[in-house]
Amino acid sequence: MMSMMYQAYQNHMDLTAPWRSGAAAALKYLNLVPQGVSDRVFGRLAAALELISRSTLTYTRPDYAIGSVVVGNRELQVTEEVAYATPFGSLLHFRKVDGPEQPRLLLVAPMSGHFATLLRGTVKTLLQDHDVYITDWHNPRDIPRDAGRFGLEDYTDHLIDFLDKLGPRAHMVAICQPSVSALAAAAVMSEDNHPARPASLTLMAGPIDTRIQPTKVNEFAKAKPIEWFEHNLINYVPMQCRGALRKVYPGFVQLTAFVSMNLERHIKQHIDLARHIAKGETDKAEVIRTFYDEYFAVMDLPAEFYIETVRDVFQEHLLPQGRLMHRGRPVNPAAIKRMGLMTVEGEKDDICSIGQTLAAQDLCTGVRTYRKVHHMQAGVGHYGVFSGKRWNNEIYPLLRDFVHMNS
Repeated sequence: MMSMMYQAYQNHMDLTAPWRSGAAAALKYLNLVPQGVSDRVFGRLAAALELISRSTLTYTRPDYAIGSVVVGNRELQVTEEVAYATPFGSLLHFRKVDGPEQPRLLLVAPMSGHFATLLRGTVKTLLQDHDVYITDWHNPRDIPRDAGRFGLEDYTDHLIDFLDKLGPRAHMVAICQPSVSALAAAAVMSEDNHPARPASLTLMAGPIDTRIQPTKVNEFAKAKPIEWFEHNLINYVPMQCRGALRKVYPGFVQLTAFVSMNLERHIKQHIDLARHIAKGETDKAEVIRTFYDEYFAVMDLPAEFYIETVRDVFQEHLLPQGRLMHRGRPVNPAAIKRMGLMTVEGEKDDICSIGQTLAAQDLCTGVRTYRKVHHMQAGVGHYGVFSGKRWNNEIYPLLRDFVHMNS
């Protein structure tokens, strides 16, 4: 029975945990051996132990590890403070100690199988010129069933509540998947004349209209009826967890799909990792190790949120057709006024292709032309839109100037 696959997977992980723990302990002992003592033998053994100890996924959020940031010519200490929380997510504030007053910005992280820490580099860049908050989503496998459901409307409600906590004239930047909810929240708040509606909205590589140049991801979502996703991909959280018997789309299933898309690359990376360790190339090994520490930290998705996203966003395209509802009322992007709108896309994005995010510009007819900005970044794929050198050097300066212009 498919719904018990997660339980079987967890049982296997628990049974094999002593092997991984033993390998990790042996690796620590091996690192105490003086350099030069049978380097070749010990190097190969260290590589083998490393791969054994890392043959698992983690389900706890990694640290953001942003201890300080340079603002102007000063290095300021950064502390993490939970400004508001629900069972499903925290509004996490990266407070700069003795920092200058800067535009408040809500960074909206996706629920796509990884924790919000995947945006660590994005946060660190934004902190230079903004007072940054992030949607720090909690892992559903740790949320008791009596906390209730979490669907697409609940995600949108969280954004409205988070913006309400930030107060008037804050800015919202949504990365990838939550662009739909971010646009919906801005529309609902604008129609209600909510005092905390955002001063600007930036959508980055988001699936506003996936009918435009569909990618393989989009085609997969439409290849099966929604019942297929419900019957084949939704599992119960294992009994060992706090969220036992909550229905989820398991993170390890999502990760398997991601890895299979670039399987050869991931295999090569681990072969390179073993080679670097065997040769004592610690710096090169650490780069790969750090990446996979984050990549293999997985988060489940609430079943309701996953199914409703597949159905409403990728199969039925409700938002661009004017049929998306929120709590019984139509979501009307044309209601967005007196707000800046920026859309960003990557030339080589194979998850959210060119034109899918730009579609928001046509939907938001109430936004004045001079307050609309669109940028297509040459030479980057999906992740390059919000991380890496092109993000830091070419995209971020445009976003920074856009936010400050709308402050």
